[in-house]
Amino acid sequence: MLKLLGAMLILFAGTMIGFAKASVYARRPRQIRGLIQALQRLETEMAYGYTPLPEALQRISSQLEPQLAAMFRMAAEPLLSGEGKTAGESFRDAVHACLKQTALSSNEREILSQMSFTLGISDREDQTKHLRLAVSLLQAEEQTAWEDKRRYEKMWRSLGVLAGAFVVILMY
Repeated sequence: MLKLLGAMLILFAGTMIGFAKASVYARRPRQIRGLIQALQRLETEMAYGYTPLPEALQRISSQLEPQLAAMFRMAAEPLLSGEGKTAGESFRDAVHACLKQTALSSNEREILSQMSFTLGISDREDQTKHLRLAVSLLQAEEQTAWEDKRRYEKMWRSLGVLAGAFVVILMY
């Protein structure tokens, strides 16, 4: 009886590990899409609304899912409090701090880091050009993420179940 319970727990653990890994592939395209929409809103706020950058970041954070909202909120806080950080430093620090909580990869981090170098130091037109460039690069990453999701999500689910079953078979 105890052996059967142990086998069921191992099978369950293997399945959950597979499902957890598959969920990363499922969340990544959605989070990239949310990030694209956030950068487009930021462009709109800056170019057409003439909203100051800290306020624009704060507004955008209220419209995002929690993981991405934390990144934009964290980028706005040093600018609002006057800590002496530039907008680029603030945004880079927020990206590095919050990336682990998201399903985003290092490619997206690099795109955001490159975009942050021009954030807040140039005129509106230049910043909108860089935001558009970041959006186009993220759209390419989104396509890759959808392909990875299609390719690997089902595989990881199956692999988790099969790995759990394999360990159970080895135990008996």
